Amino acid sequence: MSLLLGPMQQHIPGRKSLTDHSDVKVLMPKERVFIPLFAGPVTKYDLLVSEGDHVDIGTRLANTKSAFDVPLYSSVSGTFKGLVKKPHSSLKPQLHFEIELDPVQTSIQAFEPLNWENASQEEMVSFMKETGIIGQGGAGFPTYVKYLKPQGIHTLIINAVECEPFITADYKVIMDNVEDFIHGCRILLKMSTGKECLIAIKKTHPDLIDYVNKEIQKEGLSDIKVVPVPDVYPMGGERTLVRTLLKKNFKRLPAEVGAIVNNANTAILTARAFEKGEAISKKYVTFSGEALNYPTNVLVPVGMSVAEILENIGGIKDNLASCRLIAGGPMMGKAMVSDQICIDRAMNAITVLKDEEEPAMTCMRCGRCTAHCPVGLQPVRIANAVKMNDVAEMEKRGAMQCIECGLCTYVCPSKIQVTENVRKAKRTLAMKNRRGN
Repeated sequence: MSLLLGPMQQHIPGRKSLTDHSDVKVLMPKERVFIPLFAGPVTKYDLLVSEGDHVDIGTRLANTKSAFDVPLYSSVSGTFKGLVKKPHSSLKPQLHFEIELDPVQTSIQAFEPLNWENASQEEMVSFMKETGIIGQGGAGFPTYVKYLKPQGIHTLIINAVECEPFITADYKVIMDNVEDFIHGCRILLKMSTGKECLIAIKKTHPDLIDYVNKEIQKEGLSDIKVVPVPDVYPMGGERTLVRTLLKKNFKRLPAEVGAIVNNANTAILTARAFEKGEAISKKYVTFSGEALNYPTNVLVPVGMSVAEILENIGGIKDNLASCRLIAGGPMMGKAMVSDQICIDRAMNAITVLKDEEEPAMTCMRCGRCTAHCPVGLQPVRIANAVKMNDVAEMEKRGAMQCIECGLCTYVCPSKIQVTENVRKAKRTLAMKNRRGN
């Protein structure tokens, strides 16, 4: 942790106008989807369908087996053709369910709804576990886990900030589903046992702030409030958001300071699960960036390929020698190895940029990376430790606390890939921990 903390944030041009007021394009694959059988580090699972089986939208496909179980449901109806390994946004090949689509799509109720107003907190958490809902902010952490130990929780924070440039998927999903959004906030607030729910929205989206406030007033709710937040990055990060709203810092989890943080779309999915028995099937995904002919938001089934979506929305500009496909936003997203990657349950954006990279210069020791780090780290010292292969120094400088927001690289006047150096340190420390030495 740096002793001399700077602003720990930065305004970044959002480029939101490319997609925030255009209509969402509803798309369906022509022939098949490939639903990733992926839940972070989990490698063990129980398949609940066999090759050749017919599945509906809502059919339970598998149970993952780990400390945190997350069931997986079908996003389409059709014939299960088997498991295939394909490129994935995790940057490693992963197993996918290949499903050949029916000409006419049919759906079933994935599970029985739960009357949340009469249910106990334990019943709500148990139900949430069966829904398969994972965090929709990109990390994909199982939602129910945050509610297992509600002791000391006083505030639920709903993150509708969407601080990454280009991305407007959360903005569009709330605008299209504001009633479900507020119902989901009510459900999550009860499950948290907290006293109030704070919905964080950027000040630069006054239309969304007014729209959500009107729905809150219509429902006559006093324990749910919209809190406008500054248009800075990474305001959507848990640490920055909790620091801004509650004036508190935590070491590992927001629960340490009495808060639970969930993404806006997580609230919408929660409402549909409790009230309608629906599992995750479709995703709002922003396709944006200066390399696209027609940036837009799409609503697609989980498992539709990026290549097929690009084809349906007008593709990449012809005059580009090359471009970069990023799963997520340009700051925290991961460069994609193939356009055959398919939309996952936690994916909210595909950013397509011109393939331009300025050559790095020698570090100027300006300290901007340290001053802007939202966690209060000293990235340049971590980078030096990587160069020296000094594992003890990497650990001492807290490399594992890095949230990989990319802000240190963004503010670096020498154009050094600072974040990537810190990632290398994290990988080194992770390998050391696995080896137990």
